[in-house]
Amino acid sequence: MFEQTFRNIDDVLWKEAGCSSELDYTEQTSWMLFLKYLDDLERERAMQAQLVGRPYEFIIDEPHRWSAWAAPRTADGRFDRDRARTGDDLIAFVNGDLFPYLEGFRRRATGPDTIEYKIGEIFGEIRNKFRSGYSLRDALELVDALRFGSQKEKHELSQLYEAKIARMGNAGRNGGEYYTPRPLIRAMIRVVKPVIGERVYDSAVGSAGFLCETYDYLRKGNLTTGQLHALQNHTFYGKEKKSLAYVIAIMNMILHGIETPNIVHTNTLSENLADIQDKDRYEVILANPPFGGKERPEVQQNFPIKTSETAFLFLQHFIKSLKAGGRAAVVIKNTFLSNSDNASRALRQELLTSCNLYTILDCPSGTFQGAGVKTVVLFFEKGAPTRKIWYYQLDPGRNLGKTNPLNDADLEEFVELQASFADSERSWTVRMDDVDRVNFDLSVRNPKAPDESPVRDPQEILDEIAALDAESADILAGIRELV
Repeated sequence: MFEQTFRNIDDVLWKEAGCSSELDYTEQTSWMLFLKYLDDLERERAMQAQLVGRPYEFIIDEPHRWSAWAAPRTADGRFDRDRARTGDDLIAFVNGDLFPYLEGFRRRATGPDTIEYKIGEIFGEIRNKFRSGYSLRDALELVDALRFGSQKEKHELSQLYEAKIARMGNAGRNGGEYYTPRPLIRAMIRVVKPVIGERVYDSAVGSAGFLCETYDYLRKGNLTTGQLHALQNHTFYGKEKKSLAYVIAIMNMILHGIETPNIVHTNTLSENLADIQDKDRYEVILANPPFGGKERPEVQQNFPIKTSETAFLFLQHFIKSLKAGGRAAVVIKNTFLSNSDNASRALRQELLTSCNLYTILDCPSGTFQGAGVKTVVLFFEKGAPTRKIWYYQLDPGRNLGKTNPLNDADLEEFVELQASFADSERSWTVRMDDVDRVNFDLSVRNPKAPDESPVRDPQEILDEIAALDAESADILAGIRELV
């Protein structure tokens, strides 16, 4: 029903000089969708309050409501073109009045867990990129045709928005940072098996794919009022550093049915690991932290294992943030399993001694569109050391790519065999007694395929050289600071 509307919005954005990529399309669509959703939500709440004879205090004041500036209507409900701003007047209002007003909610909000604070955070970071008020007027009228009333409408909109995020991830640049293939996420959730009452956390939330898919997983069946309340308010938690990803995460969760997402706009790695207390820990962690990034020495001081590799810092954060008995599934570069630099070895040792690393899923090249690195998924439980690890080497039997992406059927055997840690041509078990206690090398070596070449992948070698170079640079930087 709404698919053509989304296409038409993209057509308008494609012609707009201020928007040049899928990232821009998603960003600009997001802020308009958010304000339209907020207007629909407020009008619905006002009607409910009126039915029971209670007053309703609107969050957005009358001049700044969607129905006042984006889609004004006559008394008989028709679009009022005489009152609708357009051209330069519209751009001036949006940039000079609307966005500053909405950004001000961050200062006026009673706390960071309120929808008022989320409004302020979003519009404090995002900018209107429309230069033509006529193009913006066209886009606003298209967005106004969308409805958030029923669960069916929200579901259709969420599917379309997910497709938009996927296109953004496949478009290159840094869009891929925000998108993890949903079939992989669903398989990770099925292995970890979260239940209502547990708190689910992702501190590198991106587009909130892990949280949204977990919500869909837990939402199935007939739930009690208490369970629905728990899902809405006390189940999903995330953190995100980047402005665009933060906005997308909020919008994605709203479209999936979570009205006030518990997403905090912050750099997770700026938090000192020593400050994490039991109240800050979670039962379930699902994440795909950014890898290949470099963090400055002052950020590294927050972690016992010093490294500039972003993903390794996040992994330390995840281990520390798990409750005793908590479970995690984390995507990471496969070179983590074998790199010989001090940080990699120390982090593998920490993971193996403080957690039960019970499963490693080896993903093929092409799993992540636009990313030229191979990845693995680490499944671990906090509280007891690792005794043995079950490996599974995923092989869809075809080359993965943009036109041939990973699907749910590709992961069905993995989920089925993992439930009993069964041996197969693609799965095997390694006992910790057989792991070198100096290097803690956890490389994927399928004993069922002895004829495979032992020659390491060139990219693995390059990654290891880069890691060693970075470690040397960190040591030299530390020496200079001491001097």
